[in-house]
Amino acid sequence: MNIITADEKAHLEGKLEVLKAKRIELSKRIADARELGDLKENAEYHAAREDQGLDEAEIRRLEERLETAQVVDSSHLPSDVVFIGATVRLRDVKYGDLELFSLVGEATGRAPEDVTEVTASSPMGEALLKARIGETIRVDAPRGEIRFEVVEIL
Repeated sequence: MNIITADEKAHLEGKLEVLKAKRIELSKRIADARELGDLKENAEYHAAREDQGLDEAEIRRLEERLETAQVVDSSHLPSDVVFIGATVRLRDVKYGDLELFSLVGEATGRAPEDVTEVTASSPMGEALLKARIGETIRVDAPRGEIRFEVVEIL
């Protein structure tokens, strides 16, 4: 399932445009390195080709992701159910700690410091998706099962 928020879509499109704009710079680096001579022992040439390959792979990944993405329209979602784009306050059932989690389609690293991003395909994200306020969710973590109570959807 490839569901993202409108903000995530805009972020992915911006990232894609930056990578596409870099193509000209990489082509010039390769051409400049090629002029230095013997390609077998030309570190600049090999580095530029490797950078080009990595960028092209990321461009293909982003294009595919955007082609298959379904953008969530948050205006049609119930306010008491967790969907992608929601920030949720959870209480650890065992320890009573309160934590904030944001359910996202793809981790961006742009969440506030006190919020943990979780993707919908992660164990935590799968447990959160469609949970309701007051429910207890179970997460199968690497160190064992963790239970959280859904306290609030922000």
